[in-house]
Amino acid sequence: MDYAAAFAISASGMLVAKTRVDVTAVNLANAYSTRSADGALFTPLQVVAAARRADLFRGQLGRADPTVALGGAQVVEVRRTNVPPRLVFEPRHPDADAKGFVAYPGINPVLEQVNLVTATRIYEANVAALNAAKSMALKALDLGKTS
Repeated sequence: MDYAAAFAISASGMLVAKTRVDVTAVNLANAYSTRSADGALFTPLQVVAAARRADLFRGQLGRADPTVALGGAQVVEVRRTNVPPRLVFEPRHPDADAKGFVAYPGINPVLEQVNLVTATRIYEANVAALNAAKSMALKALDLGKTS
């Protein structure tokens, strides 16, 4: 068994989860910003992740099944979403329009918190899988010792 590959799979899952946490932090930080330095409204970000294929694994498992993808995960891109801005009636705000509405980014803080908790749990699950693989590797080394 290739423990390094198991470690790499868990590490790839942790990297995707960390990216999700980072993007969620950016979205939450800008949830109530009305404009950036260039005057534009912040556009919420979204992480697009996909399975990473590993043909090496298929060969090791002796399968010709192309649906087996044991290569872990990868971030494909971090893209801007097409969510319309939230309009809030605040006539005294310096960025209010002629009707008294202020445009805030279309970020739902509750959904962002759910994304944050989910990404954290995914990260923790990958750490547990990494620790299990490490434990199995150490047990295999113990079995190989001669007394």
